[in-house]
Amino acid sequence: MQTQEILRILRLPELSDLGQFFRSLSATTLVSMGALAAILAYWLTHRPKALQPPCNLLMQSEEVEDSGGARRSVIGDCTQLLTHYYDDARTMYQVFRRGLSISGNGPCLGFRKPEQPYQWLSYQEVAKRAEFLGSGLLQHDCKVGTEQFIGVFAQNRPEWIIAELACYTYSMVVVPLYDTLGPGSIRYIINTADICTVIVDKPHKAILLLEHVERKETPGLKLVILMEPFDDALRERGKKCGVDIKSMQAIEDSGQENHRVPVPPRPDDLSIVCFTSGTTGNPKGAMLTHGNVVADFSGFLKVTESQWAPTCADVHFSYLPLAHMFERMVQSVVYCHGGRVGFFQGDIRLLSDDMKALRPTIFPVVPRLLNRMYDKIFHQADTSLKRWLLEFAAKRKQAEVRSGIIRNNSIWDELFFNKIQASLGGHVRMIVTGAAPASPTVLGFLRAALGCQVYEGYGQTECTAGCTFTTPGDWTSGHVGAPLPCNHIKLVDAEELNYWTSKGEGEICVKGPNVFKGYLKDEDRTKEALDSDGWLHTGDIGKWLPAFLVGIVVPDPEVMPCWAQKKGIEGNYQELCKSKESECHSSE
Repeated sequence: MQTQEILRILRLPELSDLGQFFRSLSATTLVSMGALAAILAYWLTHRPKALQPPCNLLMQSEEVEDSGGARRSVIGDCTQLLTHYYDDARTMYQVFRRGLSISGNGPCLGFRKPEQPYQWLSYQEVAKRAEFLGSGLLQHDCKVGTEQFIGVFAQNRPEWIIAELACYTYSMVVVPLYDTLGPGSIRYIINTADICTVIVDKPHKAILLLEHVERKETPGLKLVILMEPFDDALRERGKKCGVDIKSMQAIEDSGQENHRVPVPPRPDDLSIVCFTSGTTGNPKGAMLTHGNVVADFSGFLKVTESQWAPTCADVHFSYLPLAHMFERMVQSVVYCHGGRVGFFQGDIRLLSDDMKALRPTIFPVVPRLLNRMYDKIFHQADTSLKRWLLEFAAKRKQAEVRSGIIRNNSIWDELFFNKIQASLGGHVRMIVTGAAPASPTVLGFLRAALGCQVYEGYGQTECTAGCTFTTPGDWTSGHVGAPLPCNHIKLVDAEELNYWTSKGEGEICVKGPNVFKGYLKDEDRTKEALDSDGWLHTGDIGKWLPAFLVGIVVPDPEVMPCWAQKKGIEGNYQELCKSKESECHSSE
């Protein structure tokens, strides 16, 4: 068939007709059409693209055969639980050495003085100081190996990380201490862990430790090392009760003069004992190995690898307590990839000032801080018109988020949200929230306003930090994500609380290489938490949602009675948990 006939059949104009058509147009019309075509081409090549989820969001986990209803992640190799992400990073010592290598000895730990820019210690400086400090500890009667526990009693700062790495360099174990434990719990921890050496930041903490020794409550404590300057009176006070008071610099100098070859740990070696404060009884010391920690952050890396890859250019803002595993996990990811960690000045009121100076890319938060950010934003919208405009802009951005588009360069960002983003430094590309359930309203708004990926996770110290995590591309709220690739999740009946697995509800149980080894010198409570098959019983209530995500129901024995009183519901804690009226209210 001839070309002319084909064109006639399809009713398409011939080239000569098209040429005649364009010649008949005015120059102004042709320019306008060209401009329109250019705009269309630019939009097609630069339009925002939705993040592609790594799995079917309607089926984010799958059942494990012959497991009693356990489920696992569908991301990665589903047949085996993930133990590590990189072959050269299977212990926390190797994690740091990997960061040192790939960063090319780049900046590692940052700190600042008031109204000053951040100053940085390089990876090599940190590694050397850690070796000198570790060697100095060995010079002062500490021993190589996992039988040696070293207390660290300090706010977040570079010396905290140097002390931690010093322990790992010689296979010693870190035991974090923190103010909110209280004097009685600190005394209990020092005695239970047989701690002879504690590294503190400020003199008043050294005095607290000396008071216990003076009362003969902690006879095993022999050495207190201070990060900050102290006076001779403190040294003399320590001498009177048999405690040596030394500066951290003096210990490092001693180690430099008597350097020891590093004795790195193995994955199964104990790395840290995190004591968690309970409402009753003594604190419990969760024993975590290097393999536990590596497995947990490897699960996070596997889930996010398709949409978020950490690099040497990433900057983490450290202000959440290093005594808790949530902060430590995020930092581990940064060190493993040669990134930087900048510490706050120590004053929570200066967080925004610190963030503007640091310009972080990674920002871990707790829901309480998200709530404050949300309240502050809407408080500043102090007229009905401003509030309406803010809500309108948020809805437009939330529509983009629901379609998978995460960006900070829309017209709504230019008009409303850039100032909010600038208050966090203007470069944040990932926010991770955990430690408590986040409000769906707050989370939805901030996902839109902050223009970055916002993830939510669930876990506890006993499973290192997290056991579930948001799947990239699933920006819905009201759940805590699917199981991490490093663990299985199952629910078991909680009779006393009236939750049954037949209804898809029950106590959350976790099993995998991120689950702890038990509580230090506490077999009874270890048996309560870990069953004979290795399942960690969290004590939290969860439910499987339609996409097989984990929704969390946490009836807090301290909060629930007050909540019930406000709602006009009567009964004790057990009765409230079983109450249908409570269930109706909590689902509102």
